[in-house]
Amino acid sequence: MKILVVCGNGLGSSFIVEMNVKKALGELGIEADVSHTDLTTSKTEPADYYIGSQDIISNLDDGNRKIIPLINLLNQQELKDALQKHIVTEG
Repeated sequence: MKILVVCGNGLGSSFIVEMNVKKALGELGIEADVSHTDLTTSKTEPADYYIGSQDIISNLDDGNRKIIPLINLLNQQELKDALQKHIVTEG
């Protein structure tokens, strides 16, 4: 499974969220390839799930991509809950 963390420039915030995703997945016992990128690149990069802030990630919602929107990128509990909801429950 591939998870792509998306932000506007693909630098700071997406890297921090990538590290938090890896930690949360470990706690949930889920293995995945996790990386981060900018919004433009993410439109052409295939992934099983795309994670980002609601305003950014909504640009990827084409009806085919599985997106996981977050209200607060740095809230680890929100992130873990979202991963559990989308990956474990829908999985």
